[in-house]
Amino acid sequence: MDKIQDEIIEEFSVFDDWLDKYDYLIGLSDSLPAIAPEHRTEKYLIEGCQSRVWVDARLDGGKIFYSADSDAIITRGIIALLIRVLNGRSPQEVLDTDLYFIDAIGLSANLSPTRANGLAAMVKQMRLYALAYASKKE
Repeated sequence: MDKIQDEIIEEFSVFDDWLDKYDYLIGLSDSLPAIAPEHRTEKYLIEGCQSRVWVDARLDGGKIFYSADSDAIITRGIIALLIRVLNGRSPQEVLDTDLYFIDAIGLSANLSPTRANGLAAMVKQMRLYALAYASKKE
């Protein structure tokens, strides 16, 4: 996971200002795996986000695979980054991972307070899925 986070940091390092980084985030939104229409409901909606964000997870072969969607394009890019780092990991890996790329690329420092709260809510929800799958396994 650290390798992927380091790749993200390197990708963002080529941009000098945040408008370019936002454009890059918008481009990343296209890489977001599609969420099933039945998971685009209130049950999968993340509380605490300014925009509407749906996250689902499934366990397959001991690894978690996330899908998500948002009605805000920058938020779609942010969740695409989180999925890139956390997808295909064991529940314990997801729980233990320090998502240091968020601060390293300046994401949390350059988001509005409501978007920063949304980012924290997305991470929390993804970790809650991991916790649920980890406890089922025990």
